[in-house]
Amino acid sequence: MSVTPTETILVVDFGSQVTQLIARRVREAGVYSEIAPYSKAEEAFERLQPKGIILSGGPDSVTNADAPGIPQSFLTAGIPVFGICYGQQVMADQLGGKVENADMGEFGRAFIEVKKDCALFHGLWQTGERHQVWMSHGDKVDHLPDGFEVVAHSDNAPFAAVADEKRKFYGVQFHPEVVHTPDGGKLIANFARHICAIQEEWTMAEFRAQKIAEIREQVGGRKVICGLSGGVDSSVAAVLIHEAIGEQLTCVFVDHGLLRAGEAEQVVSLFRGHYDMPLVHVEAEERFLAGLAGVTDPEKKRKFIGATFIDVFDEEAERIGGADFLAQGTLYPDVIESVSFTGGPSVTIKSHHNVGGLPERMKMDLVEPLRELFKDEVRALGRELGLPEPFVGRHPFPGPGLAIRIPGEVTKEACDTLRKADAIYLDEIRKAGLYDAIWQAFAVLLPVRTVGVMGDHRTYDRVCGLRAVTSTDGMTADVYPFSAEFLSNVATRIVNEVKGINRVVYDYTSKPPGTIEWE
Repeated sequence: MSVTPTETILVVDFGSQVTQLIARRVREAGVYSEIAPYSKAEEAFERLQPKGIILSGGPDSVTNADAPGIPQSFLTAGIPVFGICYGQQVMADQLGGKVENADMGEFGRAFIEVKKDCALFHGLWQTGERHQVWMSHGDKVDHLPDGFEVVAHSDNAPFAAVADEKRKFYGVQFHPEVVHTPDGGKLIANFARHICAIQEEWTMAEFRAQKIAEIREQVGGRKVICGLSGGVDSSVAAVLIHEAIGEQLTCVFVDHGLLRAGEAEQVVSLFRGHYDMPLVHVEAEERFLAGLAGVTDPEKKRKFIGATFIDVFDEEAERIGGADFLAQGTLYPDVIESVSFTGGPSVTIKSHHNVGGLPERMKMDLVEPLRELFKDEVRALGRELGLPEPFVGRHPFPGPGLAIRIPGEVTKEACDTLRKADAIYLDEIRKAGLYDAIWQAFAVLLPVRTVGVMGDHRTYDRVCGLRAVTSTDGMTADVYPFSAEFLSNVATRIVNEVKGINRVVYDYTSKPPGTIEWE
């Protein structure tokens, strides 16, 4: 049986791309939360017996005849309910209010004015104050159900925040879960702590104990192999699983020729030396590069790499006498960009090699103990497990490696060129003391050649793109504001020290509209 805290918040998912942020904000308040799609919400309610319910946003419209709803029993259970955007609208509709398409929606930053004191604003917002929030809606509540009153409004959302204090029902048209609502996390904490009166603290120590119990229950006495990529995710997963099942775990490190400089040596040293885990080091560069020859479509790259990883894992499982499970460091951002996390209607953005890229013929079942966590939560778990800080604090690195940082065909020459440029870039970042201030930084080798001049000679070489972003969860990201002097120094080093590159550019695109990786 899984170890689950007795006091929880149930988050009902209506398909928002940022639903998991709601659960994360609840956890940050020290309260355990779980997500369930609206289609399975009743089942989750019975299992969890939550102390409160949060209804997420979503892409649908309450005005549609087949719009998703919530079990009416949720509204008569006598526990607090907090509706966000679509969640506010569906709650209002099911309680007898009215929702209509707005003449003018609100998208992006907006300011609301607090009209009345409310338990949701406890110790945070006062009547008459204006506060920044993040709006993203095309519908709006037009008529409130009985018992509700407006507690905040904006220019285009007269019901920006509403409350029925007697029943402890609350709704906001804005999104408190995103960082662009500066006080949003505190509002969600108010709901969990003040309104739902949950005092139980949920920590990474609790998560560690919960997942160890779940791994033991899932695996039993059978064998597991864990795919190590060299990044923090698979490293934390490996250490956690090893703590749960010990020698039943064998780590497989596949060197596919798409790694950063020095990566293979670091991984082998940590897991064979420091942790003394059974580790198989598979050198498979030729195999992967041969399969990637001529492939330019990023989805095909990801799926080939995912399928070939599984082939290697299957082969290694047979060599160790058979394994029933493959363990991976899959995280929630991987899942939500590939398929819906819990079976809900979230839209696919791109396939990840360890989620949507897995072949149906895979012979092993998956163990993915981190798939409910964001990157910073994984780092916290890594510290809880005692991993060395150089591994815990490493920038994210995708499983497909350099293959998705080389738009177009992937060759050994391109990988070697990019490795050198990337190493110089990260070296300069570390020298400047900026590594820990940046979420992720890397170089990209573009499929573009430009004319240059070096000395008295004409060159016609590749373009290197530099990317660096700040983020808290990988779901949204802003560009890191390097100084012109820093970028100039990096560009000079790369052009002078890396043969085959004669031009360097910096990517200023945020996420959204871009993704962090280029492919």
